[in-house]
Amino acid sequence: MSRYINQLALGAILLALCASAEAQQPKKVPRIGYLASRDPATESARSEAVRLALREFGYIEGQNIEVEYRYAEGKRDRYPELLAELVRLKVDVIVAAGAEPTVRAAMKATKTIPIVMTGGGSDPVEAGFIETLARPGGNLTGITNLSRELDGKRLELLKEAAPKVARVAVLYDPGAGPGLIRDVKEDLPIAARGLGLAVRSWEARAVDDFERVFAALNKERPDGLYVTGGLLFHTNRKRLVGFALKSRLPSVYGRKEYVDEGGLI
Repeated sequence: MSRYINQLALGAILLALCASAEAQQPKKVPRIGYLASRDPATESARSEAVRLALREFGYIEGQNIEVEYRYAEGKRDRYPELLAELVRLKVDVIVAAGAEPTVRAAMKATKTIPIVMTGGGSDPVEAGFIETLARPGGNLTGITNLSRELDGKRLELLKEAAPKVARVAVLYDPGAGPGLIRDVKEDLPIAARGLGLAVRSWEARAVDDFERVFAALNKERPDGLYVTGGLLFHTNRKRLVGFALKSRLPSVYGRKEYVDEGGLI
């Protein structure tokens, strides 16, 4: 699945480059601006997949294509600065390798340079990124995996793995975007009711909030934990999973990296 998604993102990048090339001099080497919300080590698997896929199409970095990498390292306040650098460099396309806040920041930075999103969980229409899927308009293209539509399935799997689960704590970061807040407050409760589950949401806006939230959960003793997405959680997933394990809470996550750190599902 990840290779399929990377191929789709690559197609969007190539289309954006071709569109930009129409107005360029024949000898100019195309330049990609790559903005990652994470650090180089964490981002390496995705960026390397894009690099190898470009090579398959004859685009070799350092020969007939250039890539300017910028890493926010989990700090959203760096987006404007990093994007301003890419705009000043007059890159031909910007790859927004991150979720909703990354895409939104890129759209604020430029209305003319093509932007390629690489598969965050937001519905781009609901997020206000595009007008419609058929006619997006503007300078944004790319893919979205609409992962939040899988909320009900994740809860269902949690209940199958731990049949006694009746009350689920939902951990989320309000700073991850309005789409996530709507998901936690509206969509998840509907999915939970259909499964006979009760959910209660808990906010964590910074790493320092983890200990406070889990201390409260240890007193309230829910039966399970549902961890939503977002840069804060992904960057600190090892610590987050550690708290869940220490609290002995059956937990479900949206990405396999959490399971690699010891998460249940």
